[in-house]
Amino acid sequence: MTVSALSPAVSPEREAALLAAVPTGLLIGGRWRDASDGGRFDVQDPATGEVLATLASASSDDAIAALDAADAAQTSWARTAPRVRAEILRRAFDLVTERAEDFALLMTLEMGKPLAEARGEVTYGAEFLRWFSEETVRDYGRYLTTPEGKNKILVQHKPVGPCLLITPWNFPLAMATRKVAPAVAAGCTMVLKPAKLTPLTAQYFAQTMLDAGLPAGVLNVVASSSASGISGPLLKDSRLRKVSFTGSTSVGKRLMADAAQNVLRTSMELGGNAPFIVFEDADLDKAVEGAMAAKMRNMGEACTAANRFLVHETVAAEFTQRFAAAMGALATGRGTDPATQVGPLIDAGARDDVHALVSAAVDAGATAFTGGGPVDGPGYFYQPTVLGNVPNDAAILGQEIFGPVAPITTFKTEDDAIRLANATEYGLASYLYSRDFNKLLRVAEQIEFGMVGFNAGVISNAAAPFGGVKQSGLGREGGSEGIAEYTTT
Repeated sequence: MTVSALSPAVSPEREAALLAAVPTGLLIGGRWRDASDGGRFDVQDPATGEVLATLASASSDDAIAALDAADAAQTSWARTAPRVRAEILRRAFDLVTERAEDFALLMTLEMGKPLAEARGEVTYGAEFLRWFSEETVRDYGRYLTTPEGKNKILVQHKPVGPCLLITPWNFPLAMATRKVAPAVAAGCTMVLKPAKLTPLTAQYFAQTMLDAGLPAGVLNVVASSSASGISGPLLKDSRLRKVSFTGSTSVGKRLMADAAQNVLRTSMELGGNAPFIVFEDADLDKAVEGAMAAKMRNMGEACTAANRFLVHETVAAEFTQRFAAAMGALATGRGTDPATQVGPLIDAGARDDVHALVSAAVDAGATAFTGGGPVDGPGYFYQPTVLGNVPNDAAILGQEIFGPVAPITTFKTEDDAIRLANATEYGLASYLYSRDFNKLLRVAEQIEFGMVGFNAGVISNAAAPFGGVKQSGLGREGGSEGIAEYTTT
């Protein structure tokens, strides 16, 4: 492994100018303003630990004020012509695309991902705006005759109403666009609560939506150092009609329990424990390439990240050797350096949690073929790591790693692979590698995951419904199904 210098290729002046352009207040009723109690919180650069910006920290009163604005705008927004809503989304797509370098740098600064990867997220995130601009005018109802032939049935889709959208820190733009775009398309107003670790991109995106012509009050943004201070009072308010959350299963369960009190519509995209299954007939070149993509996207800080590598015993040694060589060659450093391929983890706690899992696995008998520890120096870096000979009962196979660590275990038969893949309470993404298409279909039908990639390490796309089963959540984002989450029939 090599370590690139922390001196950024992007000039400090460029960074400062961009940060100065980001609104630091709360967006309520179309106006950026301070928190009602004057509260503020800092946003740090995970590559250095230094403060990037200080934002207004919304209070519970501010949360209610944001819902007031959303509720006041709901009726007129729901009546707005679908074509008008579609054109706003299309203009937003154009503006995000024009500002791609700004969005990419902002995400690199606050989240840590390399600039090249941040640019990829801009493309991915912007696509939700374009996709749902096209879906806005295709939210069809139905008109039919009853089976008895005596009456007619008219089925109409209406916006569900004001929504609370809670986004995570790992994909600051895409998680916002994936929720905001279908809500706009359906005619819903919103209160957006971005993650306190990476709120800057959401702030900049919200201003971009205003620049695209979104009316005041349709989108309100309340960044805060207290997540419960925002969600608590909003979930108790009968005017709120939906909550969409992306994050941990434990938090999702609490939100679902609170949402039950007002029988809210809920969309929950929760934890993952994705298996990456390499069968004996797999193309190992493609399997290693796919493993790198499935594991190292976002430094492994993704709910879709390959979390467990299940490799047939006859090819395990060769796969492990090739995979470890590719992982060990990655350059770690601040994401603004063009040489960087792996940025920092989000904070010290995340790095410590990853290292604890690795240490426990090694203590239990696993072998570190590359990496295995934190990177010395400033920031929250962790070495890209491949662990072989991992016992099947190791803790690292049972929970989300959320870091650049790949544990490998082996299987003998197809049935073994299916059993091991399903040995988790989660069921979001999964990856299968084989030259036998019948085998791929057969296994896909038996493993319990909302999404399955065939010989592909990246499966997220705006046109595909995204979501899981079991404790990975409920509901779907993206695809033609995505807008349905924001309508009532």
